[in-house]
Amino acid sequence: MKSTTEFQQFKREQRKIVMVTAYDYPGARYAEAAGADTILVGDSLGMVVLGYDSTVPVTVDDMVHHAKAARRGAPATCIVVDMPFGSYHAGLESTTRCAVDMMQRSGADALKVEGAGEVIDVIRRLTHVGIPVVAHLGLTPQSAAVLGGYKVQGRDTAAAQQIMNDALACEAAGACALVLECVPQQLATRISAQLAIPTIGIGAGPGTDGQVLVFHDLLGYGSHRVPKFVQQFADIGTPLQAGLAAYADAVRSGAFPAEAHTYNIDDSVLERIYGGIVPAAS
Repeated sequence: MKSTTEFQQFKREQRKIVMVTAYDYPGARYAEAAGADTILVGDSLGMVVLGYDSTVPVTVDDMVHHAKAARRGAPATCIVVDMPFGSYHAGLESTTRCAVDMMQRSGADALKVEGAGEVIDVIRRLTHVGIPVVAHLGLTPQSAAVLGGYKVQGRDTAAAQQIMNDALACEAAGACALVLECVPQQLATRISAQLAIPTIGIGAGPGTDGQVLVFHDLLGYGSHRVPKFVQQFADIGTPLQAGLAAYADAVRSGAFPAEAHTYNIDDSVLERIYGGIVPAAS
C-alpha cells in the first residue's frame, strides 16, 4: 500500500500522483483496479451521492460510513477522509477526539481539513498525535458561502500571497500533502515548487504534483453540475439510463422475466400441495 510519506518520494522523482474521489465499495474497487495512487472519500458526497445542496449537512457518521465502504473496496490503496463541516472548529481537544474516532472507525490512512488560520493549529495537533493530515486551500467548499460562492480564489496580489503564505504554514505545521482547488495555474505551480510536500490539484492546472477528480464527474455518472475544470473520460450515465429504460419496457411488456430467468419445481410437488390445481400467477 502506498503511504502519504511515499508521495513525497513521488514528488522528488517528479512522478504524478493520481487521486480519485470515491465514496463507496464499487467506486473504490474500480479506482484501485485502475491503479489510482490514493482515494479521497470527500465530503462532496453530500452533493454527489446524498443530494444535498452543499457539504454542510454531512456528518462525521456519514463520512465514517462511506469511508468504511471505500476501504473494503480498496484494501491496498491509501485512503484520505475529509473531516466534515464543524468537526474541527470546536477546540483542539474536541477536534482530536473526533479525529481519533474517525481514524479508528473508518480505517483511513489520513484525514483532510480545509483552510488555514486556526486550522493550522489543528494540523499541528493532529500531526503530533500521529494522524497524517492533508491540507486544503483555495476554494474550500465548506466555507464557500463566506468566499462568495464556488469561484476561483487567489486572482489578485493579496489573495495569491495569502494562499502562498497559508501553504507554507500548512507545511510547517506538519501537513503531509496539500490540495489546491480552483486557483490560477501559475500560482499553483509556484506553490508546488516552494513546498517539499506534494500538492494535488483540482482546477489548479498541470503544475501540481498530482491531480484529483470525483469518480462521478470524470465518468459522467450522476446529474449534479460538473465544474469547468473536469474532463469526462467516459460517459457511463447515458448507457445506464438506456439500460434502465430497457428494463422498464421489458417488465411492462412481459418480456422480462423470460424462462431463462426463472426457477421451476416438479409438477408432482404442485399436485401434492394444490391437489393438481396450479394457482394463477399474480
